[in-house]
Amino acid sequence: MTSRFDDLADTVLAGTPVTEEHALDVLRASDDELLDVVAAAARLRRKHFGNTVKVNYLVNLKSGLCPEDCHYCSQRLGSQADILKYTWLKPDEAVEQAAAGLRGGATRICMVSSGRGPTDRDVERVAGMVGALKAEHPGVEVCACLGLLKDGQAQRLRAAGVDAYNHNVNTAQSHHDQIVTSHAYADRVETVTRAKAAGLSPCSGLIAGLGESDEQLVEALLALRDLGSDSIPVNFLMPFDGTPLEGTWELTPGRCLRILAMARFVCPDKEIRVAGGREMHLRSLQGLALHVANSIFLGDYLTSEGQAAEADLELIRDHGFVVLGATPSAETGPATASGHDPAKRRRGAGTDVPANA
Repeated sequence: MTSRFDDLADTVLAGTPVTEEHALDVLRASDDELLDVVAAAARLRRKHFGNTVKVNYLVNLKSGLCPEDCHYCSQRLGSQADILKYTWLKPDEAVEQAAAGLRGGATRICMVSSGRGPTDRDVERVAGMVGALKAEHPGVEVCACLGLLKDGQAQRLRAAGVDAYNHNVNTAQSHHDQIVTSHAYADRVETVTRAKAAGLSPCSGLIAGLGESDEQLVEALLALRDLGSDSIPVNFLMPFDGTPLEGTWELTPGRCLRILAMARFVCPDKEIRVAGGREMHLRSLQGLALHVANSIFLGDYLTSEGQAAEADLELIRDHGFVVLGATPSAETGPATASGHDPAKRRRGAGTDVPANA
């Protein structure tokens, strides 16, 4: 017996795009239907990406000190969030940070800086970093994320060896002015368009949990489909203390799974990346998310810590997936989980230490 979501997957596999109504139906599936939604979306994921997971690694080249007022951001103007703040990393520092991610299994390095957008001097600085990185690691894929681009900057980045450019639309156009006033939604779209025109792979996604409606989540995903985003990071709001959205908590693990599944139905052949906030919001359902998404960030994010990088890789292995581009090795099999003496109980019954309950 098949579910209506299987029928929808059949329709998508046959080449018919989902409608707004279809996407809302996925987003509003009941708890009883959640596994049906995941299983149906997983068929689309497997069709286009098999059992691979693309591993990405963030290098925050410049942290904090941003003049923009994005309500969700710990780096925003006036943020009281207790985060690292520093100006540009030196080129050798940036390359070493990137190399750490590559050693951990990443194939794409995302080089990010805070700020409204780069000066031409900033672009040259990043171009030099990319050249140095690719000289040491010729096969690495580089995605730059430097803010709003001006004329000629995307072309310069492409000439320097940058492969992709990230600039998230973050939310629906109809919701944009509720979360940021220092730039317009159209500014973000223009930057994605500039990157694409220069031959950079467009990477643009969203943040869920900003107070948007179901309809606005669907609006954002349909807009990303129309923009032709090759890679769609799906972030879940991390409500940093000291930001306007401090204390905002609208997401549950099931809600996050439905959002990812909806993204897969809307953009079946695009890279759907489980991005910031997955540990906080998906929690024990992170593994299920990999059956819908085909990409993750390894380790830490821009201003927050993620789970241990090895835990990310174990998550991939434990759910039957392989890291895209990884060399098969005996170390990736079940033996990696063996050889560890179980932790001995030293609490609870028979001791003076409180029980683990």
